[in-house]
Amino acid sequence: MRDHDDRPYSLERFTDRESVARARAMRDRLKQRRTCRYFSGDPVPREVIEAAIEAAGTAPNGANHQPWHFAVVSSPDKKRAIRQAAEQEERNFYAGKASEEWLDALAPLGTNEDKPFLETAPWLIVVFAQRKGGIEEDGTTQNYYVTESVGIACGMLIATLHEAGVATLTHTPSPMGFLRDICDRPEHEKPLMVIVVGHPAEGATVPEYALRKKLLEQIASWL
Repeated sequence: MRDHDDRPYSLERFTDRESVARARAMRDRLKQRRTCRYFSGDPVPREVIEAAIEAAGTAPNGANHQPWHFAVVSSPDKKRAIRQAAEQEERNFYAGKASEEWLDALAPLGTNEDKPFLETAPWLIVVFAQRKGGIEEDGTTQNYYVTESVGIACGMLIATLHEAGVATLTHTPSPMGFLRDICDRPEHEKPLMVIVVGHPAEGATVPEYALRKKLLEQIASWL
């Protein structure tokens, strides 16, 4: 006997052949996803962002507390403030905060302290992890598996944006407490990442190194 209200589980079932075809089609679509570092200022409809966030909001999460908040930034002033603060942290990172090993790992990707995309792209989605709040967002109820839950939601958000034909980049300056201040979010929310959203600039490129992906036998084991 269940001691909670419920309703029947609903999921369309396919033949094995259909399931394999659909899984492979999704795999092939997501294999085309690339992080973009060169954005145009061309607009992206707000409805695309709304739909992607709604998709993210369906992610599995601890105790169904849905411990996330997505602050969507389009204001030029706010984007400029985020860029200025992020670049200051990045200058500290590249000037000595990061180890040589870390810098060597980043070198093939060509990253540096300059982050013009934070102003150029039409949308920045600042993702916050809510350490407290519960489903009612009361600011006091303990949340569970917060980082895991928000990470899954971000993956679903990025996948949905990719399906809409929109480019993304995940940016994680450290520390990033300034994002809480700029986005007017409460102290119990922890900024986790900035997802830059827009269309690629004309002539945008991707580092060859970024195209290297581990093979199935490297990332999976069958027991």
